Amino acid sequence: MKAIVMTRTGGVEVIEAVDRPEPAPGPGEVLVDVAVAGVNFMDIGVRQGLAWTEMSNPKTLGVEGAGRVLAVGEGVGSVQPGQRVAWVYVPGSYAERIVAPAEALVPIPDGIDDRTAAAVMMQGLTASHFGADFYPVQAGDIALIHAAAGGVGLLLTQIVKLRGGHVIGRVSSADKAAVAREAGADHVIVDTEGRFAEEAIRLSGGEGVHVVYDGSGPTTFQGSLDALRPMGTFAWYGPVLGGPGPIDIMSLPKSIRIGYAVFSHHIRTPELLRARSARLFDWIIDGKLKVHIGGEYPLADAARAHADMESRATTGKLLLVP
Repeated sequence: MKAIVMTRTGGVEVIEAVDRPEPAPGPGEVLVDVAVAGVNFMDIGVRQGLAWTEMSNPKTLGVEGAGRVLAVGEGVGSVQPGQRVAWVYVPGSYAERIVAPAEALVPIPDGIDDRTAAAVMMQGLTASHFGADFYPVQAGDIALIHAAAGGVGLLLTQIVKLRGGHVIGRVSSADKAAVAREAGADHVIVDTEGRFAEEAIRLSGGEGVHVVYDGSGPTTFQGSLDALRPMGTFAWYGPVLGGPGPIDIMSLPKSIRIGYAVFSHHIRTPELLRARSARLFDWIIDGKLKVHIGGEYPLADAARAHADMESRATTGKLLLVP
């Protein structure tokens, strides 16, 4: 079977398509024919040596996808051959077939196609965690969402609106503003240099926002602090672009709260993974949540997908199709 591996740490030039032996499921495992694999910033971090450093190279990239069960190992009763399933974290998902723990898989309902299912797992569960768990948005809350035209940003905008909140979206270029507005952003700020705080305060009636969701790296950190109102919450995420460095807690203004939001805490048991995935699927079926797929690539073009994502020129979700 074909798989996409990284041969060493580095840029997109370290990505190669190779032939790998056909996998077989062991006890508690499931063999899945991969229909679609999701591309995530996590994958770029792995390629750059920020994660999975304990695994030797070459190693198969990817963690997310959707497909159909081919066979199940001993003791598996939660899924059956022929069933369509999706997953959010199974290392080695950039491949034609994978072996996954049965507890890592969720059933895909008939009203959801494979591309939508793959596209909503990592980014949808992340957005769900941010808006409903880490900081449960209340009616009337004002949220500042960075990278509002990206995969997480578009879904998070919709979830904040579903919960009765208002959204100020920040995007890096004027051509992304329409995408953010289409997802429901009430206001959109175009900014590339981290000079958005004053406008966010103005748009929030001079008080500042209730919550900032910021995965844009050190450039925006201070502006996000400045944009908060007293007792506001700063949800920081996304390690690939780096952190702000040491923080002097005595310098934090306005009794704000800062936290590092990690989506895996949202789905820390198999039961929570299935329940929260099912909620996302229900929202999609009911027309309450729309998934924006920004690009599809053949599996062999994984390096081009990485390059496009790193360019920050894409919107929505990028997918690989074996």
